[in-house]
Amino acid sequence: MPLVANSDLPTFARLRDEGETILGRDFAQQQEIRELHIGLLNMMPDAAIAATERQFFRLVGESNQIAQFYMHPFTLAELERSPEGRAHVAKYYKSFDDIKAHGLDALIITGANVTGPELSAQPFWKPLIEVIDWAYDNVTSTLCSCLATHAVMEFRYNQKRRHLGDKRWGVYSHHVVDRKHPLVTGVNTRFDVPHSRYNQIDAEQFATAGLHVLVDSEDAGVHLAVSADQFRIVFFQGHPEYDYTSLLKEYKREINRFVLGDRTGYPPFPQHYFTPQSQAILDEHRERVIEAIQRSSTPPNLPEELIIGELDNTWHDTAEAVINNWIGTVYQLTNIDRRLPFQPGINPDDPLGLRKR
Repeated sequence: MPLVANSDLPTFARLRDEGETILGRDFAQQQEIRELHIGLLNMMPDAAIAATERQFFRLVGESNQIAQFYMHPFTLAELERSPEGRAHVAKYYKSFDDIKAHGLDALIITGANVTGPELSAQPFWKPLIEVIDWAYDNVTSTLCSCLATHAVMEFRYNQKRRHLGDKRWGVYSHHVVDRKHPLVTGVNTRFDVPHSRYNQIDAEQFATAGLHVLVDSEDAGVHLAVSADQFRIVFFQGHPEYDYTSLLKEYKREINRFVLGDRTGYPPFPQHYFTPQSQAILDEHRERVIEAIQRSSTPPNLPEELIIGELDNTWHDTAEAVINNWIGTVYQLTNIDRRLPFQPGINPDDPLGLRKR
């Protein structure tokens, strides 16, 4: 079902150019189809803010539910942004006060860049708690991505993330732990998910907090879990929203950090991502970069054009299916009056009725 271009946000035009179905506001208002209002708390830095919009908007827009999706991006004033980033937010984003005044059916919270090991010392800590507390009482379901999952696990469930020592990044195989949960209905029992992080919440910590793990990986840990009521909060540790080039761009950024002296060693490959042929090309590029640095000359550009055609996307279909299930369940549980998220007769502590099974 289509997205509605309810503002002049450039992401809508970009997605339309990519072939997505985007309805104009006037046309959409003539259709007798129920709408869903979904918030996106975008905490990503300026360099990734628009890409993150597109990635999550795309997943919602590809849902096949009989609904029109109004996307409402907002951010936190405490996050540091450039003049360009502040201008983008001022022009296209809503304030949290506006979000609260009009209400949401569902909420997505992105990750964020942090400085230092303690999440509680980050500038977004207290305002994020305010958003989560409001959403828990007023929104049918909140989906937390990566660092947002870690923050919520710490301040709501007293479970602090564990540092992994090295960065875990790549594309990893996962398996569905609970095949009966509505969020994984129709999903392959084994599928890939990209990860990119230095920290994680372990399966034992989710269990200690009384939460329910749905998707796990022997190599990458828990990807998908839900709150004790089975739906109010949904936790992602991986990045199913990633484009197929996202890890390549991240690898390129890490090389640039090495060139600038911001990291001590040349970055390793993201795991299970590049083909052997691509790795051979990138190994040769690494030698040329190191040689250029030793000669105090300009390092060569990454030969992206030789790599992109060899990249595979082995996760997007499953990401679509999970988000489709999430949106569909929100649609079923959300009252027309979004100030009353759960329909009469629905147990707010077990909205999906899973405890009866």
